[in-house]
Amino acid sequence: MTRKSVQLYTVRDHMTDREGTLRRLADIGFTAVEPFDPTTDPTGFRALADDLGLAVSGAHAMAMLREPDPAPVFEAIATIGTDLAILPAGIPEAEFTSHDGLKRAADQLNALAAKAAEAGLRFGYHNHWWEFEPVLEGRHALEILADLVDPSVVFEVDTYWSTVGGADTPAVLERLGDRVAALHVKDGPTVKGEPNVAVGTGAMPVPAVLGAAPQDAWRVIEFDECATDIFEALAASLTYVNELEGA
Repeated sequence: MTRKSVQLYTVRDHMTDREGTLRRLADIGFTAVEPFDPTTDPTGFRALADDLGLAVSGAHAMAMLREPDPAPVFEAIATIGTDLAILPAGIPEAEFTSHDGLKRAADQLNALAAKAAEAGLRFGYHNHWWEFEPVLEGRHALEILADLVDPSVVFEVDTYWSTVGGADTPAVLERLGDRVAALHVKDGPTVKGEPNVAVGTGAMPVPAVLGAAPQDAWRVIEFDECATDIFEALAASLTYVNELEGA
């Protein structure tokens, strides 16, 4: 049985009713969530998640890069009930186009990882397409970055964006191995600017992707955009992934 979650950015337009939205996700069958704004009322979020029986698989937090001292951000992440702090973006795209840029990016990530460790947290990085589009000496930029950062830094591979960026995503997952702590599971036409669709109904090789990922890596379902009812699409996506990997 694999671990499944949902990235709350998917339902960002509904989070003004936080309790109702989380309850609806729980009713769909999700047992874990991945917040994207952990510094907003972390104590209240933790209480609500506990009441609904929702674990927190990890947390995205751009604020850890923006703040001069990220310690309060890491404290909030610990408060909401996870040990995995994930940087979802923030490093300029241009840094992924050269070895010097990748070294600078690695220095940034290593510094954050050290701060996260002080708070008792693991630190991870989440990709978009621009970490995969540049190919340096036959390797995707993100894979070079993985060699440059401290081995304690883990990755949340957004399997959709890696594919859009030109990668053979199952092969990437196999090469990264146990450095993959989580993956974003999503589907669509694999074209920039087009909305996502329910997992299993688009162009993504989802069975191969899931088969190549570590068994203990979180499967986090996410939609960046959706042209249909988002809750129906989430329910269909969870059903598909459960059928592939077991509930």
